[in-house]
Amino acid sequence: MQDRSITDYLRSHIRTVPDWPSPGVQFRDITPLLQNPRVFRVLIDAFVHRYMEPSLRPDVVAGLDARGFILGSVIAYELAVGFVPIRKKGKLPYTTVEETYELEYGSATVELHTDAVKPGDRVLLVDDLIATGGTMMAGKKLLEKLGAQVVEGAAIVDLPELGGSARLRDAGLPLFTLIDFGGH
Repeated sequence: MQDRSITDYLRSHIRTVPDWPSPGVQFRDITPLLQNPRVFRVLIDAFVHRYMEPSLRPDVVAGLDARGFILGSVIAYELAVGFVPIRKKGKLPYTTVEETYELEYGSATVELHTDAVKPGDRVLLVDDLIATGGTMMAGKKLLEKLGAQVVEGAAIVDLPELGGSARLRDAGLPLFTLIDFGGH
């Protein structure tokens, strides 16, 4: 498949759920991408082929809680590099660093083990979707606190109208997404 046909193929397997979790929201559900083994392989291969490129190849992949774990761990396995989870506060058993970020209503905190990455590690930061960019920005800050270099943020879906991808790029994070959905 060519890039455009890969995008169209993957887009055709994302389910839109209207008015969830609240009225007016068009929820982009990626679970159909994961359920079909052929579609899941095409999805993972799209990321793996990109990050096999020497200039983009990471030393480690970091996945954001929770769907970033699904993608990130498989990408790390295929690239033969380590995987580290960035978890919601209170889920990691060892010494952690934390970063709090704002949500539409309130705030959230994510954590990373202090020994998850080493200074100078090149890290690929993975999540399923970029909306406001808060979670990915918090992950970037955590990794940088430990001296790692986030070479790129990657996600399946970008919702550009919510401003997250622009905010992340403005903060110096290169992004790679497979599918943009106008509206939210």
